[in-house]
Amino acid sequence: MRVGVPKEIKIHEYRVGLTPASVSELVARGHEVIVETKAGGGIDFDDQDYVDAGARIVATAKEVFDAAEMIVKVKEPQLHECAMLRPDHLLFTYLHLAADKPQAEALMKSGATCVAYETVTDSRGGLPLLRPMSEVAGRLSVQVGAHYLEKAQGGRGILLGGVPGVAPARVAILGGGVSGVNAAEMAVGLRADVTIYDISTTRLAEIDSMFEGRVKTAFSSKAAIAAAVARAHLVIGAVLIPGAAAPKLVTRDMLKTMKRGSVLVDIAIDQGGCFETSHATTHQDPVYEVDGVIHYCVANMPGAVARTSAFALNNATLPFVLKLAKHGVDALKQDPHLAAGLNVAGGFITYKAVADDLNLPFKAA
Repeated sequence: MRVGVPKEIKIHEYRVGLTPASVSELVARGHEVIVETKAGGGIDFDDQDYVDAGARIVATAKEVFDAAEMIVKVKEPQLHECAMLRPDHLLFTYLHLAADKPQAEALMKSGATCVAYETVTDSRGGLPLLRPMSEVAGRLSVQVGAHYLEKAQGGRGILLGGVPGVAPARVAILGGGVSGVNAAEMAVGLRADVTIYDISTTRLAEIDSMFEGRVKTAFSSKAAIAAAVARAHLVIGAVLIPGAAAPKLVTRDMLKTMKRGSVLVDIAIDQGGCFETSHATTHQDPVYEVDGVIHYCVANMPGAVARTSAFALNNATLPFVLKLAKHGVDALKQDPHLAAGLNVAGGFITYKAVADDLNLPFKAA
């Protein structure tokens, strides 16, 4: 198969769909790889690295799309990239369609078969291609939260871990999944006062055991969240409903109870965000203020640590890329976990939660 890797064009997005090591694996199996020039430049892979791995370098994204049968990316295609897709194309990337109706409609119009990293499953019911970026985003959320709590950044002027005689910052993490637990690991490591909120008592018991009492746990009722938001210095939104829009757990009225200079970090922003006052931002302009509360809602958080993220993502996606390159769309029939990633095909939305959220036609694959 001819596999294409265009350069990512989202603002401050430096990750790349395939590293040279991944290209080598494809070429060794007889596949052809076409890479747009400078696609890996943001993480210090130059064109020669890709040539040495066996890739062919082309000058433009259009040349990649024209030559390739499968397109492998990191972030969702922008609208002018969607326009380059054909019905015979297989697209493999993050899509997060529930928060982006124009993109969903453009992909439907293209007729391409679009497989989303974020809804591919595994035998344990997990999301193996979302996991590495959830780990990165969770850990990064505490790092950026601590930064924006600094007075010079407009924050309250609080050191996350405090010092002897001065209490640490209170951190509320909404959601006990992969990103929430990774956020907790970082926050606890910095000696913050951490509470995780979740609707699963089983998961809360697991977290309690995992952290051996160093993290508090609480059932995620509306009243509990309201109380948490009022007292927290840093609130991290880490909720996830696979493929669907994130629920709005923190309302504007709750926000008004927060202390001036407190910080919200919305990891769920790719799926529309879990704070009522959230809207997507970029690494170029990452924060804004509402009612004196700083909001960090960058839609591609892992792009801030692009080299770590690209390697972690490729480690997870490569086995699926190899399977798709070998079998094409037939791979979806052979592997039900990969088939769970199918979001758009033949001009229809094929993932029910996405179709419901966007009020678009659904057709079972």
